Amino acid sequence: MRPESPVCPALVAWGNAWLAGHVGLDEAADHVEAVAGPTIVGQVPLRKYLANLRVDRLREFRLALPAPGDPLGLSGPPEFNSAAVDAEQAAIAVLPDRCLGLVPSLDLRGSSYVGVRLDVHETGPVRQDLPSVAEAERDLSEAMRSATDALTSVDGPPRNRPDDLAHGGELAPGYPARAHRVSALATRLGAVLRLADERGLTSGQIATRGAVLRDLDRAVRRAVVAAHHAIFEPLRNQ
Repeated sequence: MRPESPVCPALVAWGNAWLAGHVGLDEAADHVEAVAGPTIVGQVPLRKYLANLRVDRLREFRLALPAPGDPLGLSGPPEFNSAAVDAEQAAIAVLPDRCLGLVPSLDLRGSSYVGVRLDVHETGPVRQDLPSVAEAERDLSEAMRSATDALTSVDGPPRNRPDDLAHGGELAPGYPARAHRVSALATRLGAVLRLADERGLTSGQIATRGAVLRDLDRAVRRAVVAAHHAIFEPLRNQ
């Protein structure tokens, strides 16, 4: 399950907007499935699973966008961390007495049905070292400047700008304007990173570009995570 199918960011954004009272359950589930296709959690349809979580006093959703060597948003156990790193994303449902990690995979039933299945894992407590949206925006700006400075000396074949880089990263109603802005920028940069390759470069240029792109990738993932958590950020700081 690649991050190009952003079921977990959609679930976190629209699930939190639902919990905060900005949208209804049906609207939230519809938006998630518009992104991901038909979605089940274990063997339970998404709507029913969300309703059940609400009965269990679901507080919020948190987003994890880990990469090898950078378990962003993960707090164990190892089985959950490994599954989330393989999927490159996870959503964490925060309940009063436990946290549940939801990791996506393709749900292939029959010759034409393609949806998403979210496997449920028990997880550790929510990590408290994740950035605020202001911190993540600052780090993203610094990483962009460093990448621009480093890459101006790395020549390579000219590349066409994809038409879809100006779109994506939209959050749900109720999120602060700053979170919308940071999420949209980080999503566009993430698309650029996925298009980056090494054709036509020397070994030294590859090493230079690899280092700055890794730093930018980390900043992008942190910015997306922070933006998706921003709807409840004022309450956490009280």
